[in-house]
Amino acid sequence: MFASFRHVASVLGVRSKASTIALVRTFASLPSTSLRPQSAIYVSTSTNPYFNLTLEDWLFRHYPAHAPLLLLYRDSPCVVIGRNQNPWKEVNLRVAREKKVPWIRRRSGGGTVFHDLGNTNYSIHVPRTSFDRAKTANIVVRALRALGVEGFANERNDICVGGKKIGPSHVSGAAYKIVSGRTYHHGTMLISTRLDTLGDLLRVDKPTMYTRGVESVRSPVCNLVESNPRITHEAFVEAVITSFREEYDVADEPCVVEETPEYVGDGYFKSGMAELPGWDWAYGQTPEFEYVLEKRFGWGDVTCTIRSKHGIILSSTSILSAATTSSTNVQATLDELGRRLEGKRYGFVQDAEVLSELEYRSGEVAQSEAGELWRWLRAEMRA
Repeated sequence: MFASFRHVASVLGVRSKASTIALVRTFASLPSTSLRPQSAIYVSTSTNPYFNLTLEDWLFRHYPAHAPLLLLYRDSPCVVIGRNQNPWKEVNLRVAREKKVPWIRRRSGGGTVFHDLGNTNYSIHVPRTSFDRAKTANIVVRALRALGVEGFANERNDICVGGKKIGPSHVSGAAYKIVSGRTYHHGTMLISTRLDTLGDLLRVDKPTMYTRGVESVRSPVCNLVESNPRITHEAFVEAVITSFREEYDVADEPCVVEETPEYVGDGYFKSGMAELPGWDWAYGQTPEFEYVLEKRFGWGDVTCTIRSKHGIILSSTSILSAATTSSTNVQATLDELGRRLEGKRYGFVQDAEVLSELEYRSGEVAQSEAGELWRWLRAEMRA
């Protein structure tokens, strides 16, 4: 079975051209924590993506910088986009709403991935001075071979089997995060994931949306069970732990983490789990983009160009052509609608914010045009 998986195709060192608002974390600004890492190997039993992504960040910030660390976990269904990506470009938001699948902006760069209980996530943390993307990828390759699967890392260090991509071995912009002297390389392993759901959620057709952020590209994927039907999450976890121990000469027993009050009540976890779904992080970190839309109405053809940065509409310009009614009145109404959209949150504008006074001030002819245009734009911005 095949589907499409979106991942970043850039090489090591690629950065987004977009500037971002100041939600940059420094050690001085990190939330306080009373917890301390206890092992070099962590396995989370939680399937809450907000908890697991915060756990990863907490381990990255607080485990000794000179020592390697491994984290393994699964999430309930969700879409996870890269730090510098555009959710309106990467996620089919209509399908996500229908399926009640959340999307989350992670704290590392790179491309968009789908998580569910058929997908196992691994995160390998090492000192920056000893980081070697081929070495960390080969930890996973050896684990697959121990399970009877002839996997290999391609030239981008994606993990492959039989020539078909299993999942992104995030080793480029999508692969790692660097803070001071610490680096992590994290990836997903598609074991028995719902590839149909993956395809539905990541299939976005917006060729006229131009973003300054990192764009994902599509690659064919398959599940590990297609190569070995007996592979399970538990077997993969054990195989990766064994390979990690051999690579770094680690003897620690795994620390099994549950989503207990000890963790969720800690200041660091409270802050991190609240930040991820918040508008400022989820939408407000979106790099600048431009969306050009065209539609033929009964009263004329409209080309609308919307510019947005950090989730805020900078401008909305509509050009009327082939008008069948008084073009002067209609164009004036479209211009007014554009002015009313400026400064609003893209995708979150309410009808009363743009139509109430506009319709009051507009002539009878233009009222229906304004309403029809707005209903179209509203649907496009929510898609």
